[in-house]
Amino acid sequence: MTDTPFQRQIRSFVRREGRLTPAQSRAIDAHWPTLGIDYDGRELDLDRVFGRKAGRVLEIGIGNGDALVHMATNDPERDYIGIEVHTPGIGHALRAAGAGNIANVRLIKHDAMDVLTHSIPAGQIERINLFFPDPWPKKRHHKRRIVQTPFLDLVFRALSPGGLLHTATDWEPYALHMLETLLADKRFINLADGEDLETGAVPRPDERPLTRFEKRGHRRGHGVWDFKFTRAD
Repeated sequence: MTDTPFQRQIRSFVRREGRLTPAQSRAIDAHWPTLGIDYDGRELDLDRVFGRKAGRVLEIGIGNGDALVHMATNDPERDYIGIEVHTPGIGHALRAAGAGNIANVRLIKHDAMDVLTHSIPAGQIERINLFFPDPWPKKRHHKRRIVQTPFLDLVFRALSPGGLLHTATDWEPYALHMLETLLADKRFINLADGEDLETGAVPRPDERPLTRFEKRGHRRGHGVWDFKFTRAD
């Protein structure tokens, strides 16, 4: 895997690699050549990458990849692309995808903003999933939150007409920030009815499995908020 030096000044993540287990390392060696995409700053030919024409779903920050692999397994008619900067998460996802012979998954180990800017062709993604991103709770770090106008510019470009942005968080202040930011951007239409957390969020969709972050939030007594916004045309 290549790991191109990061050029932007503000990152929405901090690298916390943790320990790469032997099983994860073996999974990377075995499955990266077929399921991995080396970032090189050039636009991808997704039909060539997957060997077919199909609807495409992009997940930003896959964590350990459980949600990505679950959704790809249960939706074989679509192709799933996962972006993650942490190597253990990549290894965990590759191990699961390889064990299940999941052919409709590809992984990119790089920053999502770079990938969205340079690698994802315009208008070719049906759905973008952003589940439990770092909430950056301290006020001085709010500028690092990924849900900002520059991110939405890239989301709008990547989504096909009528495409969907699905976000989820278990941090209430970040949920408010997400909702306010998305409601202020008239390029996106809320699939829920209201403008506060009670009415502006949607129930957890069946297609999104419970993630370890969500389970941790439940244990801490946190609420969980899902937002679905479609690309307006």
